[in-house]
Amino acid sequence: MVTVYTWSTPNGRKPLILLEELDLPYAVVPVNLREHEQFAPDFLAISPNNKIPALQDGALTLFESGAILTYLAEKYDRFLAPAGPERYRTLQWLYWQVGGLGPMLGQLGFFSKADLALPKEHFTAEADRLLNVLDRALAGNAYLAGDHYTIADIACYPWTEAAASHLELNLSGKPAVQRWLAQVGDRPAVKKAMAWKPDNP
Repeated sequence: MVTVYTWSTPNGRKPLILLEELDLPYAVVPVNLREHEQFAPDFLAISPNNKIPALQDGALTLFESGAILTYLAEKYDRFLAPAGPERYRTLQWLYWQVGGLGPMLGQLGFFSKADLALPKEHFTAEADRLLNVLDRALAGNAYLAGDHYTIADIACYPWTEAAASHLELNLSGKPAVQRWLAQVGDRPAVKKAMAWKPDNP
């Protein structure tokens, strides 16, 4: 059985969404970030970068959410085309989320709590720019890679949902993002994974 080491953050929910979509049995080991459990030696043996999520599947251990999503999608041959343009469109949006959307929104969340005006203004502007990129991409497509729901949508959804719900970014001028959030958020697997809490595994 697959074991996921995670916490209730946007990155931490990504593998849970995919595992629910795949309808696979899995176990969850909460890694309490507030208690700094990500620095525990047992966890560092699985995730040497001391970040969640991490995954254990038999003898294989993986860290980095993009690698985990790609591995599961390829292993079960779902949510990532095996070859061709759709595969690379999916991967480009997966990497965009991992390298851009997630880090920028994460920094915005940190500096919003710190209430430092200049960095908050910078990261708010960059977050808005990225959400506009997302809106333009979705304006002519049902999903990020085209007509099919993929791991790119799974990667981007929790962060985009957090942008609206936790960071309170205004999505009123981004109708395609709003439509896509509702569409993806209505999937039963997404609902179940997003509802996961460490005290209710």
